[in-house]
Amino acid sequence: MKRVSAWTFYVGAAIAAAGAFLPLALPARTPPQLQFLILYRWWIILAGLLLIGASFLVGIEDYRAVASRRSTRYGTNTVVMVLLVLGVIGFVEVLSARHNARLDLTENRRNSLSPQTIQLLKSLKADVNAVGFFRTDQPGKRVAEDLFKQYARHAGGKFTWKVVDPDREPALARRYAVESYGTVVLETKTKSEKVLDAEEEKLTNGLVKVTREGKRAVYVVQGHGEHEITNTERSGFSEAKGALERSNYEVKPLTLAREGKVPDDAAVVVIPGPRTDLFQPEVDALDAYVGKGGKLLVMVNPFQNEAMKKWLAKYGFELGDNLVVEPNPIGRLFGIGPEVPIVQQYEAHAITRDMGGVTTLFPLTRSVGTAKTPPQGMSLQPLARTSAQSWGETNRDALQRGEAQPDPQDARGPLPVAAVATKEKARIVTYGTSNLASNQFLNLQGNRDFFLNTVSWLAEEEDQISIRPKDARSAPVFLSAQQGQAVFLLPVVVLPALVLAGGIVAVVRRRAAK
Repeated sequence: MKRVSAWTFYVGAAIAAAGAFLPLALPARTPPQLQFLILYRWWIILAGLLLIGASFLVGIEDYRAVASRRSTRYGTNTVVMVLLVLGVIGFVEVLSARHNARLDLTENRRNSLSPQTIQLLKSLKADVNAVGFFRTDQPGKRVAEDLFKQYARHAGGKFTWKVVDPDREPALARRYAVESYGTVVLETKTKSEKVLDAEEEKLTNGLVKVTREGKRAVYVVQGHGEHEITNTERSGFSEAKGALERSNYEVKPLTLAREGKVPDDAAVVVIPGPRTDLFQPEVDALDAYVGKGGKLLVMVNPFQNEAMKKWLAKYGFELGDNLVVEPNPIGRLFGIGPEVPIVQQYEAHAITRDMGGVTTLFPLTRSVGTAKTPPQGMSLQPLARTSAQSWGETNRDALQRGEAQPDPQDARGPLPVAAVATKEKARIVTYGTSNLASNQFLNLQGNRDFFLNTVSWLAEEEDQISIRPKDARSAPVFLSAQQGQAVFLLPVVVLPALVLAGGIVAVVRRRAAK
């Protein structure tokens, strides 16, 4: 009977195991003559379990004798405890896989997605598939995979991804015309975009391009001494042009004196600090554009454009005849003087929604107030203010001599340096400076985000925002001589000595006990 019980157990275990691993043994495309095995798989497993149960019934007397032994009880308890521990570990693993959270403790949260990226992912309307081409041993592969996982986590099933080795799948690399390792291809049903580096800024801008139909046109007014979009010097606007193009905008120059009107495809018109006043027909063309629900970004520098000041007053803006000065010692960190106010105070608006805690620089700016009694149908709101230590200097001679001091007639801070006006579908944003978006200042602190957020809001595409790259910041620890000595002695001398002393005491006590 013992032999029958043993053979019944072995046969039943073999049959149950065969049924459990049957799907793995059969080919992916099971032939029709073998498909019945899949259909009767659970019956095979049940038959094996019945044979195992029968083997226990046959040798039940022997099992009772074995079970009565003390060693069996101890062994059973050990097995049960091990199974319980494994069950708890498995439960925790499953729970953590389905419900997990990340905690980024870096100073500038460089390992987390920016709020703009998260907003874009949550608003995806089309399914996006990302294919990363990395060698198996390529250093950037793990970084790209972690970034893809974060994108997929916030996209709600709209973002899928995979990483392949182009050397092992050359046909797929040829299909996407991939020529270098580290390339990421983003594709929807209708469009695709190649990103050469797996960085958040470039991936997000690539997402914008593949999920937007066509490009919206941004026209930049030229002809009155404005910043030129092709100028690569410090005063040029080539960096702003490139940033807009990376955000899927088409940037075009606009000479209103020649065209006579704003083109019909204009999503936004930018007036970047004209040194001379616009002609009346040009002003009329802008008025007609605004009247049809147009979108304007107007940048007016201090002590210039008296006619522009009067024109903007028609829409509720009050430009100050001043230069905002802020003797802030923090400015020395940026190598700038008091004529470049540091702005950290923003009003609640879609443009400034994610600017909390971000510094922007408004170089050579005038104050931009709003009328106490807005024009009929016009809604006005300041966007950014300087600190309480600033003032609007009106004495140009004192400014030229470098002797500016706050006078009773000077407006005291906080002073608004940017404001917004809306009327039905029309939107107008006014800056007190055009230098914020110049090549010299665009990439400092939050200037680029502020500028691009403005254009995106004007174009009614608030989620289309270029993301400022997050730089790794080192946090050095400076120790005094005494602190350095303590750091050395504690792990190298003190802790080993305590362990050694504890061992000696234990040995002495054991010998004394004997």
